[in-house]
Amino acid sequence: MARRAGPVGEPRAPLTRERVLRAAIALADRGGIGGVSMRKLADELGVEAMSLYYHVANKDELLRGMVDGVMGEIEAPAGGGWKAAIRASAVSAHEVLLRHSWACGLMLSPKHMSLARVRYAEWLMQRLREGGFSADLTHHAYHALDGHIIGSTLWEAGPADRDPADMAKAVASLRALPSDEYPHIAEHMALHRTSRHADRGAFEFGLDLLLDGLERICDTGRRGAK
Repeated sequence: MARRAGPVGEPRAPLTRERVLRAAIALADRGGIGGVSMRKLADELGVEAMSLYYHVANKDELLRGMVDGVMGEIEAPAGGGWKAAIRASAVSAHEVLLRHSWACGLMLSPKHMSLARVRYAEWLMQRLREGGFSADLTHHAYHALDGHIIGSTLWEAGPADRDPADMAKAVASLRALPSDEYPHIAEHMALHRTSRHADRGAFEFGLDLLLDGLERICDTGRRGAK
């Protein structure tokens, strides 16, 4: 396996699949998924690009492995009730995906479907079924929860090229609108700072609404089946 020479006496960690994937994730965290190429990854690791193909067959396999690595950071509690477990896991997923927001787009791509994502979906549906959800309600609940996690994360993370200065200008322009003409916008902007739900944030507020609604639907279905 070709390696580039380093400083004399400097130990060099062996190249492994895990090391390749960790470096690729770090590269994407810094520059987005568009900044990940086999050449840049090889430079990051200090090896020749061909050395990477001992560990990943091609770029698509690399990307699937990166999604696996990100999904592995998400908590999936084994005990507790379905609602508490799913809430904890959803909050964990949101936090993980904010750290690696580039992963959301890959998760939506069938070409980059990873085994870890399949295992997470299996865990989520199992918790719903164990909580008394019918197969049909589990189907809809899974998609609603998955959509909330990914959609909210994409919205909060924003586009990769978002400039904080542009966001500040947009907020300032909304606050400057005449309140007599846009009273609800003025009220909305004020509540960004003073809302009694601000401690939970938009993601957890929406998640709790979703989980409470699913719980009511499930309980209603159980009562109707008696």
